Amino acid sequence: MSTLEIGAPAPQFTLLDQNSNSVSLSDFSGKKVLVYFYPRASTPGCTVQACALRDSKAELEKLNVVVLGLSPDTPKKLTNFTNKQELNFTLLADEDHGVCEAYGVWQLKKFMGRENMGVVRTSFLVDEQGNLEHIFNKFKTKDHHEVVLNYLQQA
Repeated sequence: MSTLEIGAPAPQFTLLDQNSNSVSLSDFSGKKVLVYFYPRASTPGCTVQACALRDSKAELEKLNVVVLGLSPDTPKKLTNFTNKQELNFTLLADEDHGVCEAYGVWQLKKFMGRENMGVVRTSFLVDEQGNLEHIFNKFKTKDHHEVVLNYLQQA
């Protein structure tokens, strides 16, 4: 697992979004990008987190922040998730979990006595120059958006 450091260049990526369009991190140069990793679309915790970000979009935009959600789902699953929850930001399909690995969030997880590899819920704030500004890894799904907004408003 790689360990990313604040101030270092964010790992670059190009993935398909919920509409099967290619989206690159570099497309957002000049803006802050909240790259948030979540385990799976349409699960309870991921839905709570995504809907709170949806509802915070205007506040985030005022702070020059674009949201990109990444999971190992297929573009089709992301389309369904976006439509069902009326999400207003881009979701990206990291089906081979290569970007998850580059960001160090693809890890061994233990749940109910079973172990398997999966996404550890983590968010990275990338600054306008493409460097890592902050890593959010201590939050609950329901208050993730508040943690992000509080950081941005104090920065």
